[in-house]
Amino acid sequence: MAAPVDLELKKAFSELQVKMIDTQQKVKMADLQIDQLTRVQKHAKLTHAEIATLPDNTRLYEGVGRMFILQSKEEINNLLTDKQKTADEKIKELERKVYLERSVKEAEDNIREMLLSRRAH
Repeated sequence: MAAPVDLELKKAFSELQVKMIDTQQKVKMADLQIDQLTRVQKHAKLTHAEIATLPDNTRLYEGVGRMFILQSKEEINNLLTDKQKTADEKIKELERKVYLERSVKEAEDNIREMLLSRRAH
């Protein structure tokens, strides 16, 4: 009778390990994306600070792919503001996702501890 239960525990434990590894990879990927978006925000803020001191009628070059396009200061400011807002939204979304994945990981850890304690008895 103990053998089928032991097999079920082993199967459940191996499935749990696979899910945990997948969750860890997702969390690492989300952390990397958050770091990258934070850099985008910082770059946009620094560029905005540099542009703020220029006269309003100043025309600036914006890098688009391999080209540079001459645009007004206001258009560049709007683009930078949009970049910051988009990065903020994505960071918030990723942080929620990471929180949920970490919660799942904690639940999996709890289940693993239960399985191990059952196995010990």
